[in-house]
Amino acid sequence: MHVCVYYTGESSFEVKIEADSNDITEHPHVDKPRPYLCTVCDKRFTTKRNLNYHKQIHTGEKLYSCSQCEKRFTLKAGLNKHIVTHSGDQLYSCSQCGKCFANHQYLMRHMNVHSSKYKCTECGQCCQSNCGLTIHRRSHSGEKPFQCTVCGKRFTTSGYLVLHSRIHSGEKPYKCHLCDKAFSWSGPLNTHMRVHTGDKLFKCLLCNKSFSRSDHLQSHRYHIHSNRRPYDCRYCGKLFKRSRALKLHVRIHTGAKPYSCRHCSDSFTFRDQLRIHLLKSHNEGTWFTCHICRKKFTRSGSLKRHVLCHEGVKPYVCSECPKHFCTADALRTHLLLHYN
Repeated sequence: MHVCVYYTGESSFEVKIEADSNDITEHPHVDKPRPYLCTVCDKRFTTKRNLNYHKQIHTGEKLYSCSQCEKRFTLKAGLNKHIVTHSGDQLYSCSQCGKCFANHQYLMRHMNVHSSKYKCTECGQCCQSNCGLTIHRRSHSGEKPFQCTVCGKRFTTSGYLVLHSRIHSGEKPYKCHLCDKAFSWSGPLNTHMRVHTGDKLFKCLLCNKSFSRSDHLQSHRYHIHSNRRPYDCRYCGKLFKRSRALKLHVRIHTGAKPYSCRHCSDSFTFRDQLRIHLLKSHNEGTWFTCHICRKKFTRSGSLKRHVLCHEGVKPYVCSECPKHFCTADALRTHLLLHYN
């Protein structure tokens, strides 16, 4: 049996089942045929229901809404986990290991782990299948039987090898249906979708500012709420908070210009300089224009921050005094008054 799934670019998929036993593949972790194929990313599933769940990653649909805060989720599992945040505790706890779950169904599924006959003799961890136990044992033995033919890097499972191979092939099967941006894995796509939905799950406890990504929150804490500058320039002695910032700064002294234009012989010190050059000289790329003052920006994020100035919104708060600012750059300039 072979399944053809046609993605229309909207919120609908067409599924057709045809007889073709040669096209059925098996998942490396579970010994079951996976006849339902997503043609957007070529991932296979054992049931049509799982395929329908998966396709929401590509369509961006959020069918499940929280009745208490109206937040929406792609999967029901995500909604179930979120509901717990309103109750303040997790009601379903495993009596053997203490792990908590959002509902009784998840707890029962977890209990199968403790009753499993596939148990690791080294650490006692239980697996749901012999194949899963075999893969788990590789964490102890260090065995990595799957090798990349391009760079020689080795992996514990064929699934990891498939994901890694996309680095060399440039394949990006996970596409955003709103802006056509593509990704090699589903995780970065899910993170990217927050740009469109506006979800900001990571909150700074010091100033209550929220972020869509955890690394953005970490960067915010380090730049805004920390005074440490451990990286110094060997040419001029200027101090920096991040090694990358120092690396970029050193190019000013060395004259390095690693960003070359594909259309002409010009080279640039920084990536943004190349982006602006491509826009102005070769009309390549997209300008983001402020609808109020018509000022142009090379990044959509820069435009969003600029619009805050017109709206009077000042989300950036100084940690040393009660002043507020429209942009992070303005805040950083202000903080120099406190630090110097």
